[in-house]
Amino acid sequence: MQLHSYPSTKTKRINALDALRGLAVLAMVLSGVIPFNGTLPAWMYHAQFPPPTHQFNPIIAGLTWVDLVFPIFIFSLGTAIPIALSRRLSQGWTHLEISLGIVKRGFLLGTFAIVLQHFRPTVINPESTPEKWQLALIGFGILFLMFVQLPMAIPKWINLAVNLIGWVAAIAILTQIQYPHNAKFAEFSLYRSDIILLVLTNLVIFTSWIWLFTRNQPRFRVGLLGVLFALILSKSAGGWMNHLLSISPIPWLYRFEYLKYLFIAIPGTIIGDKIVKYQHIDDQYIPKTWNRFRLGGIVILMAILILNLVVGLQARLLPQTTGISLILLIISYGLFKDPSHPLEQLLNQIYHWGIYGLILGLAFEPYQGGIKKDPTTMSYFFITLAIAIFLFIILTILIESFHQTFWFQLFIDTGQNPMIGYLAFANLLWPILELNGWTPKIEALTNTPLLGFLRGVFYTLIIALFVSLCTRLKLFWKT
Repeated sequence: MQLHSYPSTKTKRINALDALRGLAVLAMVLSGVIPFNGTLPAWMYHAQFPPPTHQFNPIIAGLTWVDLVFPIFIFSLGTAIPIALSRRLSQGWTHLEISLGIVKRGFLLGTFAIVLQHFRPTVINPESTPEKWQLALIGFGILFLMFVQLPMAIPKWINLAVNLIGWVAAIAILTQIQYPHNAKFAEFSLYRSDIILLVLTNLVIFTSWIWLFTRNQPRFRVGLLGVLFALILSKSAGGWMNHLLSISPIPWLYRFEYLKYLFIAIPGTIIGDKIVKYQHIDDQYIPKTWNRFRLGGIVILMAILILNLVVGLQARLLPQTTGISLILLIISYGLFKDPSHPLEQLLNQIYHWGIYGLILGLAFEPYQGGIKKDPTTMSYFFITLAIAIFLFIILTILIESFHQTFWFQLFIDTGQNPMIGYLAFANLLWPILELNGWTPKIEALTNTPLLGFLRGVFYTLIIALFVSLCTRLKLFWKT
């Protein structure tokens, strides 16, 4: 595609995508701060880590809301890539410049994963000591300096100086820090990294390159998923293919297993392509044919569909869940018919991909012993992809059509600044609570299952408000 194919006019921002990303981040925070004392039901945790022991059991099949958090974030990551890279193409960036930008982004995100893990409180010391919490707070400050992007009004050289101070401080501390409780890695190690961020690093690099070189051939992009599935099957069969795919030129950064999440990220880029086209359409004077009752019906049906999948798959009511899902898809299909407005056409196109993902995921469900996040099954990829799409449709209608931005502002702000939200509890709020002796007092007042859950919601709300404040102050972390 020629560079002039990407118009440089100002485009519409899709707040629903930021809200979806923010929802995933805050749900991730909540899932980590709810009580783990066996008092809450199994659907409040990862399906393979059930209460009361929370010991990993790979035999258990099921799907909980916690299992949806990571794939929803991956979907939003994949969707955002065409939006970001097409903007660079419209600005005249060459393929080489964009490729170097992809490498830079991967480097920053990979560095973030390594530095963060070295400052995680649970990694520093399993025991609760003042030094542990102080070092965790210092880690938050260092990461802030390393990655902060200051408001545009502040000169760039000041921003660069602040970042440089952060990098120097990180190197100075990480070369001296010790981990006496870890016999394998007692000092700084590249192998000590946040696994979630490490997977995201690989996905950012590979998904961006795949989109860049197949942006004119989305069918080929989808076809790559067939090749990926074949490679996964061949690797599991052993032999020379297993040995080949087990080779890693950078073992602390890349493993072939990380690429399995391309089953979610690449379809996300297809949705992103459609969003890019919609963003460049001036639809201000184009009449809408879908009324509020119809749009409201879509929201309700999508919500019921998601609830049916999560409840039914966790309860292992497979025939009932599949049958109800198909009925809901047929009913909702009629509501998506005959779109005329560009936003209606966008929702129609996205919905069709949701149908495909859900049917494919349900077809895969009996395979590999049922849907599981860990070890990840094929049904997990496509069913969670469909749920992410349906949730995106709900948010798009509520925010873009019903203009209910106010009620989702915390999610939107968090989605625009996700990395701060990702570590703000463990490296900011939690250390503050511990150093002031507030944690045991709060836990004593919230020692019932319901109050324990509400405590987690309250902590998550504090994080959301903090991230929103940073976003409003134009303090972003560039990773």
